[in-house]
Parts: sequence; structure tokens; C-alpha cells
Amino acid sequence: CNASSAKAKDGMLNPFPELLWLGFFAPTIIRIVAGGIFLYTGYICWQRQGTIGATRFPIIGHGGWVAWVAIVFYIATGAMLFLGYYTQYAALLGMAGSLKGLLLAGRYKGVFFYQRSTYILLFAICASLLLSGAGAYAFDLPL
Repeated sequence: CNASSAKAKDGMLNPFPELLWLGFFAPTIIRIVAGGIFLYTGYICWQRQGTIGATRFPIIGHGGWVAWVAIVFYIATGAMLFLGYYTQYAALLGMAGSLKGLLLAGRYKGVFFYQRSTYILLFAICASLLLSGAGAYAFDLPL
């Protein structure tokens, strides 16, 4: 037993074990970055209201209201993630929005302006937040 613990001590499985107590802040950093991306997306949608409103979508049609729904969706989701308010619900919304962007990015480039890889990463980040929790300084339901 002593040989294995000495080997683990010499091998140093983690190069900075003294930083492990800060692990609770990892979801916080991810949450704030994802929230910033969604807030920025809402800002870009606000700048491109005309383009989004003129784009004809298969079921919902077109119009200025489409742009405003997108703006409110992205701003609300981003603010919830950034501030840590009901993060798991916001993560579900973020997953839905990034999945929609992933599926429609090739067809509607003026509306969904990120690369498909960005939507995949946003989906993964939101799924991680849904499963791991909100991190520090957040108001969320207990896991």
C-alpha cells in the first residue's frame, strides 16, 4: 500500500493539486462565456433585424416579429447564463437554440452566422451546464 501511494506522490497525477479546490469555479467560467456568446448573438440579431425580418422561413413565414423573437430569445438566454439565474433552464434553451443553429446554419447564413462547429461547441457547453450545475455565484435548483 505504501509503494502505490509513494508512486502516486512521485508521479504527480495532477501538476497543480493545490488548485483543485477552485474546481467549483470551472462551470462558472463556462457559464459566463456561453452567456456572453448568447448575448453577443442577440446583439448581432438586433443589428440584422432587416435581414432576419426579410428571410422567409418554412413554417413561420417572415416579418419583423421573427427578428424580435430571436433577439429576446438570445438576450434572455444569455442573461440567464451570464448571471447564473436558473442556469439549467437556460442551458436547455441554449441547447435548443444551438441545435436550431446547427441544423439551419447552411441554409440561412444571414440569420445563423456562426460556423457549424460553434453551434456544436455551444450545444456541448450547455449540455455540460445542464448536467454539472451552475457553478459559483448562481441561483439554480439543487442537483
